[in-house]
Amino acid sequence: MNKEKFKKIIPDNYKIEKLYTGTIWAEGPVWISERNLIVWSDVKSNKMLSYNIQTKDTSDFRNPSEFNNGNCTDLSGRLIRCQHGKRRVIREEKNGSIIIIADNYDGRKLNSPNDVAVSKSGNIWFTDPPYGILTDQEGHKSQSEQDGNNLFMVNKNLEIKKIDAKFDKPNGLVFSPDCKYLYVADSGAAEPGNFDLSRPHNIQKFELDENENIINNEIFTEIDNGFPDGMTVDIEGNLIVCDPNGKKIHIFDPSSEIIGYIDIPERVANCTFGGENRSDLYITASTSLYKLKTLTKGL
Repeated sequence: MNKEKFKKIIPDNYKIEKLYTGTIWAEGPVWISERNLIVWSDVKSNKMLSYNIQTKDTSDFRNPSEFNNGNCTDLSGRLIRCQHGKRRVIREEKNGSIIIIADNYDGRKLNSPNDVAVSKSGNIWFTDPPYGILTDQEGHKSQSEQDGNNLFMVNKNLEIKKIDAKFDKPNGLVFSPDCKYLYVADSGAAEPGNFDLSRPHNIQKFELDENENIINNEIFTEIDNGFPDGMTVDIEGNLIVCDPNGKKIHIFDPSSEIIGYIDIPERVANCTFGGENRSDLYITASTSLYKLKTLTKGL
């Protein structure tokens, strides 16, 4: 723990504000700045919701959502979504049409794309664990057609590339502010109804060259007595990691030093910065959407 660094990120006597409750498994928050919305997924209810930070109204955003999980926006502000149900990644165009970013690799269906991030060059990176095909609760129970649980990249021409890396169950992912590094959570320790610390519960760090080829990768950190899920970064490159098992958020500096923890009332899945100055941390945790005012900013 580094109390001095923590005080520069999280205010003393911080409060976690509950904005909404009523979901089953809240996931994938994303800030839609032009509409003042936080949009997130309720995976097990097969819908997405939106919270307007000005009116404080919550409404259905996409219902049904095809068991949508992770979300992000691209460089043009278009929404990119991971759909467990249709085992694909899509992009919503400004006119409302849908573009399929990826639904197969080498002619075989993807598992169930989980989370997604866009690099500064516009390439789309996503993880493909099996959570949406293990049961009918978060998708449709099916057999995997892939040779494992992988990390993929799709370029502007919608050409898909499998990343040469070993994962048990790749999950949340986020780029460093300069996009020189990509962090990917491996939540292999998390099984439906089970938790097995003998399996991976770490974050891998990938160093990228200017063409986004991987030139090095290493274990950035391991989550003690828990596992990493969704993640975000602030403008200083601090990594903010959700740990469902520990019901807490871990904050690491870029060297992997643990800065501190934020206790969350429920099992926490994911988080993102948003709001007028991008200084509010919006947190999805089981039944609820929370907000935490910070002293830092997101990208």
